[in-house]
Amino acid sequence: MKQMYFPALLSGIAVFLFALPVHVTAHCDTYNGPVVTDAKQALEKGDVTPVLKWVKKDDEAKITEAFKKTMAVRVKGTEAKDLADNYFFETVVRIHRAGEGEPYTGIKNTPVDKLTAMTDKALETGKVDTLINNITAEVKQGIKERFTKALQAKKSADKTVEAGREYVEAYISYIHLVENIHTALKAGPEHGQEVENK
Repeated sequence: MKQMYFPALLSGIAVFLFALPVHVTAHCDTYNGPVVTDAKQALEKGDVTPVLKWVKKDDEAKITEAFKKTMAVRVKGTEAKDLADNYFFETVVRIHRAGEGEPYTGIKNTPVDKLTAMTDKALETGKVDTLINNITAEVKQGIKERFTKALQAKKSADKTVEAGREYVEAYISYIHLVENIHTALKAGPEHGQEVENK
């Protein structure tokens, strides 16, 4: 039986809500994201295990080899440590991204957006109600705003061609939002992966 990854679903809904023309990815390619965080933990512990979950089984050997090289170099001074650590972070993120079918464009030093922070917080605390309430409120507001705009435009849609076009634009925005939310709710897990209940 398929199981949807809930935070990823909510991320999708939020994107559809605001109709952002961008490709959505997790924050796995940032210095403060979970991949680099676990890579740092692995280096601090001297154990590669914490970071292996972020790569496919077939890529474990590459990560283990990069880890060994990093551990050997990072003891040679502060500059060597910084260079070696960054080499390891970049290797892990690059291979992780490839496993997702995403391009590697470097590790970014960008802050985590509010929605991603909420999804992570829910997992940390084991409580998802705040996340659900926030997303539900935003979805509700988004639908209401587009519905109201479309309804108002519809009243004068037949008066002029221009007014009709304004209505069509508002109608499309309204319909697409609802359709996209529905699509997100019915979609499978991210990156084409299926999780089965056994």
